[in-house]
Amino acid sequence: MDDENELIALRRKKLEALRAKGIEPFGSGFDVSGSIAAVHEQFKEGETLRVAGRITAHRDMGKSHFLDLRDATGRIQIYIHAKEVGPELIDLFRLLDIGDFIGVEGTCFLTKSGEPTLKVRAFRLLAKALSRGVFEKRIAIVRETRRFFEERSFLEVETPILQTIAGGAAAEPFTTRHKALGLDLYLRIAPELYLKRLLVGGFNKVFEINRNFRNEGISRKHNPEFTMLEAYWAYADFEKVANLVEELICYLAEKICGSHTIEHQDADGKIVRTINLKRPWRRVRYHDLVREVAGKNWFEFSSEQRRERATNEFKLEILPQSADFEVTQHVFEKLVEEKTIDPLFVTHCPKELVPLAKQNAADNSLVDVFELIINGVEIAPGYSELNDPIAQRQRLLEQAGEEKQKIDEEFLLALEHGMPPAGGFGLGMDRLTMLLTGAESIRDVILFPLLRPKK
Repeated sequence: MDDENELIALRRKKLEALRAKGIEPFGSGFDVSGSIAAVHEQFKEGETLRVAGRITAHRDMGKSHFLDLRDATGRIQIYIHAKEVGPELIDLFRLLDIGDFIGVEGTCFLTKSGEPTLKVRAFRLLAKALSRGVFEKRIAIVRETRRFFEERSFLEVETPILQTIAGGAAAEPFTTRHKALGLDLYLRIAPELYLKRLLVGGFNKVFEINRNFRNEGISRKHNPEFTMLEAYWAYADFEKVANLVEELICYLAEKICGSHTIEHQDADGKIVRTINLKRPWRRVRYHDLVREVAGKNWFEFSSEQRRERATNEFKLEILPQSADFEVTQHVFEKLVEEKTIDPLFVTHCPKELVPLAKQNAADNSLVDVFELIINGVEIAPGYSELNDPIAQRQRLLEQAGEEKQKIDEEFLLALEHGMPPAGGFGLGMDRLTMLLTGAESIRDVILFPLLRPKK
């Protein structure tokens, strides 16, 4: 039996033990003195207060126990001792788990360290249920994002989810079939090519909060179905778009968190990471960042020397078929991206990494782009859009290789009609929610994440 199944079996035994004692594990209402935040405001030593929340931490001191209770408004510490609650309630307490909801009544006191704490006189098991706090913040993030763009005269639009070409990004698509039309179709991996067609059609400022689907791996940072914000701004460039993204995230931090300083905590409420969003944010060229971690001569080495250093010195797994630029990108991801906490705009990347971006005027091996990194992950890529249909066709052909059928001819035809110079970006709403709420996994910010079914 694996660890997860053993845990489930243990919890079921506790459930049965509770019912054997005549206690309903999914109880009824519980009168409280207010939310946890309100209880902190009312806190006065010697006062009796009632509060309810989810158990998020447990510190066992033998005969006494300290626990953290949380709701959507905050955290409070509670103290349980056999002398205060009696042996019957202590036996019941031993059947509780982290994640359970309980209601407590207790006396306010300060610990030796000055921590406001409730000394529990009585408690009741309420339920095992989903915490709403993170998802209420997610809803607010989406709502405030719409308001931000509407106040700046961007139009919210909708592009197709079912597409004949899986375009706009290099990713493995989900496939389906439309019976009536006899068409093989793909679930959208990105809306980019359709949003650019709207620029061709005269829509100068557009945005979409969209669902994308990629038939790839699942990790702490990846879910096959995810939410993206994409926006395009005619006559802007990547630097103006970077300013817009910086302004957006700071606006959301103020609205959702009330501060530009974001604190991430562990299960015990201890601060493990502080992210400073105060503007202006750092902006550094891609090649300069790679030189900082891999040596100033990195780009003067041969391809084989770079591959050897990445494998032997940096202990990275490099596939035999990896191109030279992919080796460097792997070094960048492991030694720069994953170690960057405060906001960083990485600019002027190699053109092979971003086939839809405009080439830099001074160095045609680079493109005018940024990748925004915060808390060890890419939050948003953005760039000056490539609007030369001939150069765009060549880039797409290089990306597609032998799979020429993946070239979106309708998009290229639209470019031939003329697309104004523009700046655009994509922003992962799930990762942004993780940033602003302190969630450690993308599954913690999606109401219904895709999980492997039980056997």
